[in-house]
Amino acid sequence: MSHVITVRDLRYRYPDGTQALDGVDFHLDSGECVAVFGANGSGKTTFILHLMGLLEGQGSVEIRGKAGLVFQDPDEQLFMPTVLEDVAFGPLNQGLTPEAAQSRARKMLERVGMAHALGKAPYHLSAGEKRRVAIAGVLAMEPEILILDEPTTFLDPPAQRDLVSLLAELPQAKLLVTHDTGFAQALATRAVFFARGKVAGVGPVEEIIRRFDWQTHAGSPQSV
Repeated sequence: MSHVITVRDLRYRYPDGTQALDGVDFHLDSGECVAVFGANGSGKTTFILHLMGLLEGQGSVEIRGKAGLVFQDPDEQLFMPTVLEDVAFGPLNQGLTPEAAQSRARKMLERVGMAHALGKAPYHLSAGEKRRVAIAGVLAMEPEILILDEPTTFLDPPAQRDLVSLLAELPQAKLLVTHDTGFAQALATRAVFFARGKVAGVGPVEEIIRRFDWQTHAGSPQSV
């Protein structure tokens, strides 16, 4: 199976002197779903920013194909007057005609179960619906890789189950940055654990949860 992401000895220090990444090695295979665990401040966000090309440190980051990022808060991703315009925005900026961009947007909204909301304003949607529209907007850019930052934030249990079903059907390779161990167990076969800017552990999801005592308790994420 070919790697769609290959990271070797990635290091990054912020201007204030904080060593956010300290020799990270990582790979993601085509079609694979990997969970990324770790406390706040462990380097996960800095790592994502390197994958998206928004930061550049020492080492190497190789991305084969296009990566699309689904933000933690969909309100930061949805900004057009209607759902259809929002999902068509990316394809329009890729150079598609308005007709072609809207056609692709309609297909992606149908794929995520939101075809009924074409003319709605995004702010009228529920949290789960916003998440689906945000995913449709990323899918409309036809990425080979999906990176999801805390995708269960703001979602109630039914919406979380719907999101699991949706993501399980998508063929893209996926990177799930999450504190939600149940969500990770439902989708990912492998997990990496970040600590102090390093990958402290890699292995099957359940093994990593046990090794780092990262199990969700009483409906709340492991304390960080």
